[in-house]
Amino acid sequence: MSPLEETKKIIYLDNAATTPVSEEVLSEMLPYFRDSYGNPSSIYGISRRNKEAIEKARAQVAHAIGALPEEIYFTSCGSESDNWIVKGAAHKLAAQGKRHLITTKIEHHAILHSMAALEKEGFEVTYLPVDKDGFVTAEQVKAALRPDTALVTIMYANNEIGTIEPIAEIGAVCREAGVLFHTDAVQATTAVKIDVKAQNIDALSMSAHKFNGPKGTGALYLKRGLRLPNLIDGGGQESGRRAGTENVAGIVGLGKAIEIADAHLAEKTQHITEMRDYVIRTIPTLLPNVKLNGHPTRRLPNNVNFSFEGVEGESLLLMLDARGICASTGSACASGSLDPSHVLLAIGLPHEIAHGSLRLTFGPQNTMEDARAACEALGEIIPRLRAMSPVWDKIEKGEAKSLLG
Repeated sequence: MSPLEETKKIIYLDNAATTPVSEEVLSEMLPYFRDSYGNPSSIYGISRRNKEAIEKARAQVAHAIGALPEEIYFTSCGSESDNWIVKGAAHKLAAQGKRHLITTKIEHHAILHSMAALEKEGFEVTYLPVDKDGFVTAEQVKAALRPDTALVTIMYANNEIGTIEPIAEIGAVCREAGVLFHTDAVQATTAVKIDVKAQNIDALSMSAHKFNGPKGTGALYLKRGLRLPNLIDGGGQESGRRAGTENVAGIVGLGKAIEIADAHLAEKTQHITEMRDYVIRTIPTLLPNVKLNGHPTRRLPNNVNFSFEGVEGESLLLMLDARGICASTGSACASGSLDPSHVLLAIGLPHEIAHGSLRLTFGPQNTMEDARAACEALGEIIPRLRAMSPVWDKIEKGEAKSLLG
């Protein structure tokens, strides 16, 4: 590592992709790596203590979302939780003749690819469109319901553009129709207050590393009485519903992280919202031909997503990285793809505009200084990139029409 790299300050603004494990969470986890290492399924002392630690974490998760501890099942990640509920519900209810599923066009690929796999098995999927802000309505869901609908799965908040969906209203529609309702709340957990009972949610996915917990640990809330086929067979862990020796340290970390985040939700929300709103206000004053993606008000408190006309997203990320600023063009899970974001295309952006998108997502560790630095950097980088862009050159000369209107 060069001296320059050693001294360069890193401004991490990609908290929707992952977050740093907090010191308090790490301290809680450390004993379970070397000291209290017993298998929770064994009966001697250190194992029983580990089993108790798992149950404590289960209660912490349940408390944060208004569930019962016995309704929480630990998994390896949000994607596993999504796969379990989507495929499990489909296969279970297919025996009753219910082979229809409903979702949206802007879901995480853990949902979309699970749906595609089920379509190959003969299931039918309705992909609901969203409006220009990425919003889907309860009325759309109600109109799509059929007698053979097995499951509706709508993400709580979009991971790219931050739009928060009307989950309680959609849940009420599903509850009235007697249809299972799942929400992928990986981005929303600890970002907004969730109450699974009040919001009519039958199943919910989460992942610890999105709220300053460890990677490799997730959870699935399943409403009491809802039994699904196992996604992973083997031992009798997780009440016989998810086999595999428990990741005790990870589970303890998830429990502690969600407890801390839930206890400080109001102050965290205020802190990150101030940074988000500063960037949303400032960027259009510095640069022409920019578009805020996502709902202007019904959005996650940490999420900013802009499209810059005449700019290619990958070049923008590289130039920000050279300044020590970590950001994203969309979902980290699709960062190796050259295709434009399916989310941005679904809200009606042309390919050329979708390719020039930037997502900045703030965390508790960020400061207003970070937000100002990001705006200053973009104010310098975007004109440099546009100066090299033949598309922008034609727009400036009046030879081409701006796609942003």
